[in-house]
Amino acid sequence: MPELAATRSTPRGPIAWVGQILLYGAFAAFIVVFSNWPEYRHLAADEAVIKISFIHTGQPVSDCVRQTAEELAKLPPNMRRPTRCPRERSPIVVAVDIDDVNVLTDSAEPSGLSKDGASAVFRRLVVPAGERHISVRLSDDVRARDTPYERDEVLALAPGQILVIDFDASQGGITFK
Repeated sequence: MPELAATRSTPRGPIAWVGQILLYGAFAAFIVVFSNWPEYRHLAADEAVIKISFIHTGQPVSDCVRQTAEELAKLPPNMRRPTRCPRERSPIVVAVDIDDVNVLTDSAEPSGLSKDGASAVFRRLVVPAGERHISVRLSDDVRARDTPYERDEVLALAPGQILVIDFDASQGGITFK
C-alpha cells in the first residue's frame, strides 16, 4: 500500500503578513470610501413626499336576490338559501388633486380568485414643499359612481416631510398622517 505523502505547512513569513494586512486595508478603504460617496439625496432640499396607501374592500357589484320556491327546489338541500348574494366586489377608484390639479386617478381591481378581496392602491408622489391644497376622493361602488369618501385640506408640507394618505373606516374614511 502506498504511503500517503506527509504534507507540511510552511510557516508564514513577514512578507505574507504584510500582504495580508495590505489586502485587508484596501478592502476597508473601499468600504469607507463607497459608504460615504457618492452622496445620495432622497429628495431635493425643497421637496416633500405624499404616499397614497389604500387597502379597502369595495361594495358588492350587485344587490342580493331573493330566490323563488322553484329555484330553491332545484338546489341541493344544503344550498337552499332564501337569498343569493354575489361574492364579487367593486373596484375602488382613487383621485388625488394637489392645488386643484389632478395628479392621480387610479382604479384597483379586487384581489382573490372570485374578486371578493380588498383592492389596494400604493403610490408615491414627490411635490414641492410648502402650503398645498390636497383633495382626495375614493369611490367603492360600481352601481353608484359617486365618491362617498372625500377629504379636502390645506396642509403645510415641510421640506423632506412624508405625508401618508390612508383609508381607515374606523376613523371615518380618508386620513392624513
